[in-house]
Amino acid sequence: MIAHIVLFKLKEPTAENVALVRDKLLSMDGKVPMLLQLEVGVDVIRSERSYDVALYTRFASLEDLQAYQVHPYHAGEVVPVMKANCAAIVAADYEV
Repeated sequence: MIAHIVLFKLKEPTAENVALVRDKLLSMDGKVPMLLQLEVGVDVIRSERSYDVALYTRFASLEDLQAYQVHPYHAGEVVPVMKANCAAIVAADYEV
């Protein structure tokens, strides 16, 4: 099993932009079949080093994670919104 964690630092972390990014990430539920688990959280600390939104997902295999990256909904609908609204995006992937 593969865990995929992504942190998003928004260009403008207003309540509306945070909600937009959170809702777009959550919209993958049921649209991207290889997602075994999907969790999205909004930062509550809001410190200088904090990122604004976190995505936690799980996949059955590395191949499923790679297929997710190019899935039409993820690549065509979600990624453009993230790129338009984020100043920085970091990720970590590991076996669980």
